Amino acid sequence: MPDHSSSPAPRAPRVLVIGIDGVRYDLLRELPTPHLDSVAQAGFLTPVEVAPGTPTMSGPCWATIATGVGPAKHGIWGNNFTGHRLEAFPDFATRLACVDGRRTFVAGGWAPLMIQQDGGALFRAPGRLSFIAPADHTPKAWDDCDEQVTAEAEHVLAASDPEASFVYLGAVDETGHSLGCGSEYREAVVRADERLGRLLAAVRSRPSYAAEAWTVIVVTDHGHVDAGGHGGNTLEERTAWLACAGPQFLPGQPVGTVRHADVAAQVYASLGRPVDPHWTLDGRPFGS
Repeated sequence: MPDHSSSPAPRAPRVLVIGIDGVRYDLLRELPTPHLDSVAQAGFLTPVEVAPGTPTMSGPCWATIATGVGPAKHGIWGNNFTGHRLEAFPDFATRLACVDGRRTFVAGGWAPLMIQQDGGALFRAPGRLSFIAPADHTPKAWDDCDEQVTAEAEHVLAASDPEASFVYLGAVDETGHSLGCGSEYREAVVRADERLGRLLAAVRSRPSYAAEAWTVIVVTDHGHVDAGGHGGNTLEERTAWLACAGPQFLPGQPVGTVRHADVAAQVYASLGRPVDPHWTLDGRPFGS
C-alpha cells in the first residue's frame, strides 16, 4: 500500500484580475512595462478583439469581462448601465460570494462599476468593496485616485485573504480622453505598470504565499484613437489585450483566441469552481 503521509498538501487557489482601462495594444511594445512583461513571460500576452456588436466603450467591455457574457445577455451597451440584467448574469466576485460564500474583493474609482450611479453597480455584492472616487475628472485626479486604489489593494492583498479579486485603474483612459495618446498617455501607461508591480509584490509578500496557487490576469477593455477617445470601429479602438500567468499555464504556451467573455470563466476554472450550465456563460477558460 503506498504511503501518502509525505504527500504535499494542494496549494490554495487564488485569482487576481487587474483591469487597466484604455491601454492601446500597439504601444505596449514601445513602452517600458517590466511588470506586465513579467506576467507575459510567465504565461502569455495576447491581443483581444472587442467582440463584434459590442461598442468600444468601458461599460459593455468591463461588464463582459466581469460577467462572462456579452451585452445581449448582461444588457449594458454604454457607460450608463440602466436596463442591465446583472441579477441574472452577475459578476464573478458577486457570484462567488453570494453562491459559494467565498471571500472576494473589488477596488476601483469608476462609479458605475462600484456604486448605484448611472445604473450601476456592475460589481453588485462582492465580499469586500473599496470605492475611492476621483476628486475630479482630470488626468491628475484620476492618477491620484489610482494611487489610493493601489494602496488599498496592496493592504488587502497582503494582509487579508481574498480568494478572487478585481482591481480597476482608470487614469490611462482619462489621460487619453483629455490629452490624446501622446507623451502624457504613455507616461500614464508606465505608471499603471508600476502600480501593477506593487500589487504583484503585495501578493508575493503574503506569509502564506508558498502554500497558494495564484492566477494573475491583466486586461484592458479597449484602445484609443491617436487624438484620444474611443467608441468607434478603428483597429486601434477594437484591439484590447490580456496577459495571464498561473499554475495552469506554461510560459509561452499557445492559448488560441482569447475573448473578454473568457475572463470570468477562467476565474472559475482557476478556483476549481465548475461552471453551472444554467449560468449560460459565453466565455470559456483560456486555451480550452
